[in-house]
Amino acid sequence: MSSFSNPHYMYLFEMKSGKKKLAYGQSPEDALDILQIRLSDEEMAQIIKDNYLKISQRELQQHVANLG
Repeated sequence: MSSFSNPHYMYLFEMKSGKKKLAYGQSPEDALDILQIRLSDEEMAQIIKDNYLKISQRELQQHVANLG
């Protein structure tokens, strides 16, 4: 099955530091699961899981300065 049949989105999750963490997945929960593979427990603890913004690839450039 093609990956195009299951759309993925970009999510910006707020962090306790005030920065944002970029994640990618079919849903916010999926994006967090993918982040959990890449990040340590300490890094995951910094993410505010219920405070996120769904963005398009075109909008990403506007948020680069806020990434942490």
